[in-house]
Amino acid sequence: MSNISPLAYIEEGAKIGENVKIGPFSCIYSDTVIGDGTIIENNVTIFPGARIGKNCHIFPGACVATTPQDLKFKGEYTTVEIGDGTNLHECVTVHRATASKQVTKIGKNCLIMAYCHVAHDCNVGDNVIMSNSVQMAGEVVVDPFAVIGGGTLIHQFTHIGSYCMIQGGSGLTKDIPPYTMVGRSPAKYMGLNSVGLRRRGFTAEQVLNIQEIYRVIYMSGLNTTHACERVEQEFAPSAERDYILRFIKSSDRGIIAGNIM
Repeated sequence: MSNISPLAYIEEGAKIGENVKIGPFSCIYSDTVIGDGTIIENNVTIFPGARIGKNCHIFPGACVATTPQDLKFKGEYTTVEIGDGTNLHECVTVHRATASKQVTKIGKNCLIMAYCHVAHDCNVGDNVIMSNSVQMAGEVVVDPFAVIGGGTLIHQFTHIGSYCMIQGGSGLTKDIPPYTMVGRSPAKYMGLNSVGLRRRGFTAEQVLNIQEIYRVIYMSGLNTTHACERVEQEFAPSAERDYILRFIKSSDRGIIAGNIM
């Protein structure tokens, strides 16, 4: 059985799972799905098109599936998907998609802290951490296990790679390659996220290999194309090498520059 406050508003057509808790003054509109075991605190608004997974926790003031802040949006049918086990803290806003992608996604087991904004058509992978007041523009892609510091501003269409550590207050205008530590505004490559990699189970050999790859990319004096060619020639294929090369070669915006001391 679910525990729904009599002071909550549940519109006909909302699908509420088992063992869901909904606090007072929260509004759950039609065409929404709330997965089993999810907790929705007081004063939360879930708009039509929301698809919220199991065992999520949504804190007071959060708004999910709000109409996108995009002048191209013409009222088309779009959705928001929130993966199992994800926490949306106080006053987080997640907007519906536009016709561009049709869905705004946040993956499983993410921690989205207070006052963050996830705009239309974004795709946030599993196990991502966003500290307070991260502001994400439209069509941003964040790969799994990225950590984004508080107050970071993310330009539209930016791609953030897995296992990045982004310093709070950064301004992201270019793509952020995987495994890196970045900071400043505009953001610069500051080195490898070696501590984060070790915590996630990467071996010393893997960390060293990634570090040497980035020495070529950022410290060899070669342009990005020639640096990638050198990495392909000098480093044996591996999951990490191939992901880095694939990420850089597919970057439409270009990757961040190296730090100039």
